[in-house]
Amino acid sequence: MRKIIAVWAAKLASVAGRIVGKKSSSSPGVLALKICPNLISILAKNVKKGVIVTCGTNGKTTTNNLLNAALEKSGYSTVCNNLGANMVGGIATAFARACNIFGTFKADYAVLEVDEASARRVFRHIKPDYMLITNLFRDQLDRYGEIDITVDLLNEAIDMADGVRLILNGDDPLTARFGEGRDAVYFGISEQVLPQTDETKEGRFCAKCGEEQEYNYFHYSQLGDYYCPHCGNKRPKIDFAATDVDLSESMKFRVGGRQIDVNYRGFYNIYNILAVYAALNAIGIKTDNFNAILSDYKPQIGRMELIPIGGKPFILNLAKNPAGFNQAIQTVLLDKRRKDVIVAINDLANDGRDVSWLWDVDFDKLGGANLNALITTGIRLYDISLRFKYADIKVDDITQDMKAALKKCLENSESDVCYVLVNYTALYPTQTTMLEVQKEVGGNELVTADKGGALSAG
Repeated sequence: MRKIIAVWAAKLASVAGRIVGKKSSSSPGVLALKICPNLISILAKNVKKGVIVTCGTNGKTTTNNLLNAALEKSGYSTVCNNLGANMVGGIATAFARACNIFGTFKADYAVLEVDEASARRVFRHIKPDYMLITNLFRDQLDRYGEIDITVDLLNEAIDMADGVRLILNGDDPLTARFGEGRDAVYFGISEQVLPQTDETKEGRFCAKCGEEQEYNYFHYSQLGDYYCPHCGNKRPKIDFAATDVDLSESMKFRVGGRQIDVNYRGFYNIYNILAVYAALNAIGIKTDNFNAILSDYKPQIGRMELIPIGGKPFILNLAKNPAGFNQAIQTVLLDKRRKDVIVAINDLANDGRDVSWLWDVDFDKLGGANLNALITTGIRLYDISLRFKYADIKVDDITQDMKAALKKCLENSESDVCYVLVNYTALYPTQTTMLEVQKEVGGNELVTADKGGALSAG
């Protein structure tokens, strides 16, 4: 009876949240757990084949949801926290929503995105059979601390999930270390793709001996073909390797003898795709229709999301830490069109109050992005404006009014596209405002083809 009451309380809370315009992806689960503290472990018994968990700093929402879509396309039933609520409450909400009126559901797999710092708490309720880790970067220092703290937390969580099979990014020395002495498979990009002009900024020191490691080539941040000349630690043998990478038009590469060809934007998406491909193979699921799955997948909001306004392409992208912002900037640079850029930075609790990370972002590169106008906004609009000043990039407008910023970009006949780069709590309000402006002025269709290519998740 307690279980059924908890499920119904979560369902009613979800409905109430939607009525007042909230996503309600975590609080209904928090309420349900107060009524029935062991709700997740009880409901997890309805999952028949396995529990798959995705962790990591960047890309975990895209990877988790793409994996869920792949399983569904392959004929399996799933339960998934696809709105990105990745702590205990969010997982309880996903399970409760999946239930029928009797408080039960049937699913082959649970596909769960889990916050790195919360994994230990989540694993007290549910034990994963497979655990995918995308990467580890500095993120929300006032919450996570430095990377070594996150590494320790994840090691504890993996030990709790005794016997879990790991699917790891072998190009990330911090992530690859989790596989030592454990059942693990690795994915990675096994060739130099990007110009070797950036310095590694994260995890540049050997995870084993602490000395500075070197690279045969690297992709971004600390990801690449690394080795330590001091202790011999090096990139592991890659089980699922991307080769023959071509980003000239669509995104093309080969993995496992299969040609991947999709209209995704953002180099980092190769890692997201590889992670899903590796996970499917590790689980033992056929990937014959993998390209079709990728083509059909619709990303969550703000992952290079195209929102046409007045016939002009506006591209919304979430970037919440230095690694994410640097990859967003790289994508902007690859788009050769004349462009406006809006950058919105907040510092609410879910963003992290400490915005010193802005100084670790390569904003100076936007100077070579064929900029028409740069607009800053958000709660910390003056901080980001000051950062651009030190990067010697002119800010054309500083405003708290996102709608005004969007309309200014819309009126700029000199630009072909507008990129809107936001951090976490700015994402949903910005998308809402963009859709409001779209409704006011019309223009759901582009006047000209999107010369930059189709869009997908980041």
